[in-house]
Amino acid sequence: MWATGFAKDIPVTQHSSVGQPRVSALFASFVALTAAVLIVGCNQAANKPKVSPKACEDYAKRLCTETGDTSPECASLKSTLEIMPPEACAAGLADVAFTTKKLGEKRKVCDELVTKLCAELGTETATCKMVTEKTKEFPPDRCNTMMEHFTEVVADLKRQEEKNKPLDAAKLASLSAGATTVFGPEAAKVVLVEFSDFQCPFCSRAATATQELKKKYGDKVRFVFRQFPLSFHDKAHVAAEASMAANAEGKFWEFHDKLFENQQSLDRESLEKFAQELGLNMANFKKALDEKTYAAAVDAELALGGTVGVDGTPTMFLNGKRVGNPTDVAAISADIDAALAAGG
Repeated sequence: MWATGFAKDIPVTQHSSVGQPRVSALFASFVALTAAVLIVGCNQAANKPKVSPKACEDYAKRLCTETGDTSPECASLKSTLEIMPPEACAAGLADVAFTTKKLGEKRKVCDELVTKLCAELGTETATCKMVTEKTKEFPPDRCNTMMEHFTEVVADLKRQEEKNKPLDAAKLASLSAGATTVFGPEAAKVVLVEFSDFQCPFCSRAATATQELKKKYGDKVRFVFRQFPLSFHDKAHVAAEASMAANAEGKFWEFHDKLFENQQSLDRESLEKFAQELGLNMANFKKALDEKTYAAAVDAELALGGTVGVDGTPTMFLNGKRVGNPTDVAAISADIDAALAAGG
């Protein structure tokens, strides 16, 4: 039901789609009404004062204030009013209360949905805040569908809320325990742990963000990379194994960068090419892949991710708290700065 309502990537960062706004029956009626008003207005044109050429723009702003600037109704209104003459929009503005009332009635189900969901989730939770914001973008028919499947929607959102809670001390410690693919001092006040997949396009963006953060914060932050190759990425697991083979020779981050720069070339031949370019011991590298020396280690990190609620990539934790968008340098920087200011 999450995909039906509050679409998420595995995570937001992760493969979602948003339905395109469409003109509803209400707006079809609205077009007919304004057209009729225009016809009457044309017959009386000689007696009517000139209207502002920006009447339609003003009308759209007024109505979008009621529906929300990101709502599908707002998008439909703007699209419709672009082709309406100013006289029709001026007529609508003269009785805008009628239209805003109708719009409010149409979106009533979405308001009810938010109220019910937040009552179940807790009005102060991050998930309630997310629901409040995201529902503004939903057309009423989606809100209706979610109301019909309310139990499933609540269960899904509660799971999401649970995942977003900061990890307890034991789980937090497990994120870094035994990690060898790291950057930064062990005593750093801020520890950023990323679960990633070399074949995941969103992970490439997160890798770019991590590079920028490494340059910005240096030894103030410890970066831990954890392998989480998704099952539907056919080359991700062997790429992860290859990166660990490179790590054995102290070249993990260099190999990491090459893999993300060449995501369309992760076959065995390409992996060997990258290893050769970095000056790795080719005999050892090939043997590691042939004998799957690091396969168990990759699987162990997959299992670790499962214990802390990782179900997609990229997933990032900052001192045990899940990062909302692992590709947003500015947002992550703000979280890091806050953690540093608070002493970790």
